[in-house]
Amino acid sequence: MDRKKVILLVGALLIAAVTAFMARSMFTGASAPKAQAVAQPVPTGPEVLVATRALPVGTIITADAFRYQPWPKELVEDAYFAKVGDEEPNMEELVGTVVRTAITAGQPVTKGALVSPGDRGFLAAALGPGMRAVTVPVSELTGVAGFVFPGDRVDLMLTQSVKDQSPDGRPLRVSETIMRNMRVLATDQRARPAKDKNGNTVVAKYKLVTLEATPAIAEKISVALSLGTISLSLRSLAENQAELEQALASGSVTIPDDASAEEEEKILASAKQRPSAGASSYTTGGQVSRFQRQSYVPLPQTETQKVNKAVRDSERAVQLEKRITKIRKGPVVRVSRGGTVSEVQLDRR
Repeated sequence: MDRKKVILLVGALLIAAVTAFMARSMFTGASAPKAQAVAQPVPTGPEVLVATRALPVGTIITADAFRYQPWPKELVEDAYFAKVGDEEPNMEELVGTVVRTAITAGQPVTKGALVSPGDRGFLAAALGPGMRAVTVPVSELTGVAGFVFPGDRVDLMLTQSVKDQSPDGRPLRVSETIMRNMRVLATDQRARPAKDKNGNTVVAKYKLVTLEATPAIAEKISVALSLGTISLSLRSLAENQAELEQALASGSVTIPDDASAEEEEKILASAKQRPSAGASSYTTGGQVSRFQRQSYVPLPQTETQKVNKAVRDSERAVQLEKRITKIRKGPVVRVSRGGTVSEVQLDRR
């Protein structure tokens, strides 16, 4: 073969190899561009008070409901609770206030959104939609020795003596839980716990407790106050899942089939906070002491007791007839006939 042709052939092969290598590097060797997060500008304005969670109307504020967060200076309003230099709002004064207008999580808290105890409309703002405020008298014994504070939840127990026609004359002594999950709004005229100079909560005596109730429950409490003694039973801070499951099973709380997860959570949260007055548990004197009665059903009467009752009923009937006869008697009229005078008793009939 001609030497010139061999050189041309080798050169063509080298060019083809270089071209193939470059093409391969272009399609497979090059790395894809990586996306880089753009840092958001951090607000450099003053710190304002924002809600750590959603606060619906009527929420009693606690210390964990707010936190400070930097906010753009040009967006800070005069109504915000903001740190200005070394001055900052007193958080202790905000604890115990009530949300007047709903506040979403992360939203700055405005001064007009809260109402303080003692202000006009405080109790009305503390009530949930459709709720009423009802007050019950308590003592140190029936009021958990003063360890019930506004914001706590309690059950109501009614203790009474039921009298019947039992021959032994012993009344039935019974105590029953008539209301559950009642929210405490105030004790006496205090809507927030009293504190000492060190900021510690003071256990104070009180004679009245104001509770949040539905209109129907408020009526039942009014009747219960005339039946016997009302006592408070403090509930645990832990949620009572058993009562919620019972409400779902009975149909008193329903969740639509097309409800989203957020809607379902909202319905369940509302059900947990709602007071109830369903079937109550009770304890009679006979369950505590063998010398007390256990049932309100009258005991059977003996033959002698039956005869004595019949005699008493007969005597009452005779006395009643005499009274009726006396009432029916009219005036006495004197009648003269041929010189003879006689008295005639007239009948009112």
